[in-house]
Amino acid sequence: MAPKNPVVWFEIYVNDLKKAQKFYEQVLNLKLMDLPMPDSAGDGMQMMAFPMEMEQDGASGALVKMPGFESGKNSTIIYFRSEDCSIEEARVAEAGGTVFQSKQSIGDYGFMVLAQDLEGNMFGIHSQK
Repeated sequence: MAPKNPVVWFEIYVNDLKKAQKFYEQVLNLKLMDLPMPDSAGDGMQMMAFPMEMEQDGASGALVKMPGFESGKNSTIIYFRSEDCSIEEARVAEAGGTVFQSKQSIGDYGFMVLAQDLEGNMFGIHSQK
């Protein structure tokens, strides 16, 4: 059996869900959708889901606002897929974020950009060109 991609879901914790939603929609040029919470999730938890295609490879996830869990200074970096990561890199500052590492080659594995969102969460953008 062929190995599967190990990541099936991600969560980016934020303090201001609406600002984070606007930032990621602007940088990645996509729309997030409200993800209703089950009663068991607890009071105050809110999520905005990234688009997902259940039959496609890769992972989807959500922005999460949860009492008691602050944003930023996390130790996990999520990489978003791109045709050319310099396109999204150009949108980061305009959306209010910071480019941490401009587009750089990672050899046979393509290219990457590292950026920080409005709340200090580091994320990556990956492309083959």
